[in-house]
Amino acid sequence: MQFTDLRIKIFADGANLQDILNLAQLPHIKGFTTNPTLMRKHGVTDYSAFAQQVLQHITDRAVSFEVFSDEFDEMERQARLIAGWGENVYVKIPVTNTRRESSAALIQKLAADGLKLNVTAIMTPAQVRKVSDALQAEVPSIVSVFAGRIADAGCDPLPIMIESLKILRDLPNAELLWASPREVFNVVQAEQIGCPIITMTSDLLAKLPNLGKDLEDYSLDTVKMFYNDAQASQFKL
Repeated sequence: MQFTDLRIKIFADGANLQDILNLAQLPHIKGFTTNPTLMRKHGVTDYSAFAQQVLQHITDRAVSFEVFSDEFDEMERQARLIAGWGENVYVKIPVTNTRRESSAALIQKLAADGLKLNVTAIMTPAQVRKVSDALQAEVPSIVSVFAGRIADAGCDPLPIMIESLKILRDLPNAELLWASPREVFNVVQAEQIGCPIITMTSDLLAKLPNLGKDLEDYSLDTVKMFYNDAQASQFKL
């Protein structure tokens, strides 16, 4: 399988404006996601200004921006403001606040008013079920399950992702998103189970052309890399 054969939608995950603009030129990038942590990592200090710069250039694909309050009334205010930035904007709502209080009631209220939501930081089928019950069947939404972090906890994410797909099957406009992948093989796994979307950082996207590469050739490329680096370092024994 080549990456150009993939049916799954690949969303680029990041907060570097130049990277986003470069990736926007690639036809296999179908959307963009970001979050406050990525923004902080890349030195974003003006949230609104950064978002407006992105949306000035990205008008034909989904872009997700996250609320950052811990209080539901302020989350709602931020969500409605963010949603007004463009038709292609999805508002990211964390599945709970930091006090482990469910965001389901807010999700239900916003979805009932037609806001496109990306519910994020989900890791259990129970959370998916609660979110599913709060969403509106006719309103587009994204349900982001953090498969990579599930794997980091020593758990197999595949059964959870498969169950999540089953939970969402009665919501035709809700798309499951495989979040926080750790390796290119995760794209293959997500594709095989029929997951609609996967997010990938720039580092992982750079590895995507290796998908389907002949392993004998890949072995030789690795040997050459080690040799060339040793020569460039002028190692002697």
